[in-house]
Amino acid sequence: MPETLKPSGRIYCALDTVDVAQARALAEALKGSVGGIKLGLEFFCANGADGFKRVADAGLPIFLDLKFHDIPNTVAGAIRAVAPLGPKLFTIHTQGGPEMMRRAAETAAEEADRHGHVAPWVIGVSVLTSLDGSDLNAIGVVDAVEAQVARLAGLARTSGIDGLVCSPREITLARKAGGADFKLIVPGIRPAGSAVGDQKRVMTPHDAVTAGADILVIGRPITQADDPAAAARAIADSING
Repeated sequence: MPETLKPSGRIYCALDTVDVAQARALAEALKGSVGGIKLGLEFFCANGADGFKRVADAGLPIFLDLKFHDIPNTVAGAIRAVAPLGPKLFTIHTQGGPEMMRRAAETAAEEADRHGHVAPWVIGVSVLTSLDGSDLNAIGVVDAVEAQVARLAGLARTSGIDGLVCSPREITLARKAGGADFKLIVPGIRPAGSAVGDQKRVMTPHDAVTAGADILVIGRPITQADDPAAAARAIADSING
């Protein structure tokens, strides 16, 4: 369970590059300093399954963050397509609805069994950390960010997926809605003194874990450091205060 992880095991580094050689080198450098690597949509569109494999061969678990969002059959087909890669976790959009989430969970379990892998965590994206209340209002969501995240967390839990991506500021609400075993994957993490960048709802690693985060997704504070492994270790040290 994530709660038993040592601090470094809670950190998944988001690689901010589409260069496979650079991504592989970063993954190699970060072995022993982080719990895993996050590969996102830009990287996967540029490099596909081959790029995934080359980074995964460094030996770290991979968070495949493609945020699937389509009709249930299409999402199930997409999961079947990436299942042979054996990601540790992957994302879908909770706003795809309960049937889409249910099919995603079922398909992930079936395909993991078929390929002899440990079943990946199916993680629902709630409200992107680049959005705030005014952004939600602009697309017709009248509730506050917190209420929307709580609603989607409850929907994700009842639909059978493993957890939620949420801003650090919604951790407590998501935990209450999802339950004790619900996995909370939290981007928008910035060490004290770091630039906020394009994230609107941020928190330090220590405060996020204290609030109940399981996995912290951290990119530029690690990848843009002169010594990424040392930066990751410093972040891990900060988790315990």
